Amino acid sequence: MNYLVVYYSRSGRTEIVAEHISNRLDCDVCEIFDTKKREGIIGWLKSGKDAFQHNKTDIKYDIDPDKYDFLIVGSPVWAGDITPAIRTFLDEVKKEDKKFAFFTTFGGSRGKAFDTMKELTEKPIAKLGLKTKEVMDDEILSENINSFIKKCRDIKDNKG
Repeated sequence: MNYLVVYYSRSGRTEIVAEHISNRLDCDVCEIFDTKKREGIIGWLKSGKDAFQHNKTDIKYDIDPDKYDFLIVGSPVWAGDITPAIRTFLDEVKKEDKKFAFFTTFGGSRGKAFDTMKELTEKPIAKLGLKTKEVMDDEILSENINSFIKKCRDIKDNKG
């Protein structure tokens, strides 16, 4: 069984977590690109609206997720939910014979992001939610990622 870390990041915080996880697991990492402009304050406002309305978007990525058995998927939390890019990815990816784990980054509240991810995959999950300050503190980040990695390995080994 092989891992793939898949993530979308607008500000870079979710990317930091994705890179730490992939380095710790020594696995591939795949960034999801949203083709919609989301820069600046107008982009931020439209992004929150799209997330709140459960909109999808056009995405691009350069790794075939079908070649992996275990997907670790990361999303920022926008308006209390996952990003349109991750919603689209989870809707499109083939879920048969895959295991999933999820991580989110957020400034305020993680909202219902994990519930949405679970609904879209219908799979048991390991999950990691990190506030911005936890992402930016190397010691706290490392501690949380170590615990998350253990849960992923337990799921991989059918212990979770």
